[in-house]
Amino acid sequence: MVVVGGKTGIGLGIARAAYAAGASVTVASRRITLVEERPDLADFEQVTLDICDEAAVREAFDGIGPFDHLAVTAGPDLGTWGTFMDNDMRGVRSYIENKFLGSWACARYAAPHLRAGGSITFLTGGIGARPKVGFSAVTSAFVAVESLSGSLALELAPTRVNTIRPGYVDTDLWRVMSDNERGALRAKVRETFPARHAGTADDIGHAALFLMTNPYVTGTVIEVSGGENLVPSVF
Repeated sequence: MVVVGGKTGIGLGIARAAYAAGASVTVASRRITLVEERPDLADFEQVTLDICDEAAVREAFDGIGPFDHLAVTAGPDLGTWGTFMDNDMRGVRSYIENKFLGSWACARYAAPHLRAGGSITFLTGGIGARPKVGFSAVTSAFVAVESLSGSLALELAPTRVNTIRPGYVDTDLWRVMSDNERGALRAKVRETFPARHAGTADDIGHAALFLMTNPYVTGTVIEVSGGENLVPSVF
């Protein structure tokens, strides 16, 4: 399988789950990382891929050749999208280019190489179902990706296409916060979410493995959120 954005956070969780299940895993990102720097990547092949560069996406998948499953988890850093009334639209254009059109390009150029019985899995987030102030670009991009997922389930059939919609997951995405802020957020999640614990990348990896291996699931959005959308927002 191929995981775009598979060297960190949720992508790494999916890559680990697939490898543990016996898959050979290729992780794609903007640069190759030396195993000496990241011993945890020793089990994976690496390829370079910039999801905002269509030619680079095509070249990467042509180089990988036939494979079975694609997961697209890459996305912009927290807070890079700007707000609706910014002086210009650079933030939202960058976010849409990265998250939506990047997902589109990966699916477009991976599809010809997917073997029979293969699948594509996209990644969005709970904000796609529950908008919050200041997240207009994120909400719009997530809804677009989820709509794309359903459309491709029809257009690429019998290749299966699904989306995972995670809630709060404790990964390096939150590195922009101080240690105290992150600790307080985790505590609030444990106290308020019905699951009573903060999500992990491995939780999402478990869901991705289900979507890759169940031959009767396609065109769906599976929420893995600990019940986040059932309670008042923690943000």
